[in-house]
Amino acid sequence: MRKFRLYMLFQWAFFLPIILPVCLAFGAIQGAVNMAERVFNQMMTDVADSQQAETSASLE
Repeated sequence: MRKFRLYMLFQWAFFLPIILPVCLAFGAIQGAVNMAERVFNQMMTDVADSQQAETSASLE
């Protein structure tokens, strides 16, 4: 049977309420930044493609 470490349990009980919201907040911020970057890249791709299509259509 494993030895039960009460001190480690107290550490987890004390620090988990501090660590968990910080991790959630930073994860949400990182997710929002990544999504904004993906949307911006897609927007730039769509705009560049439409400009190239208009340019090639006007040359014909």
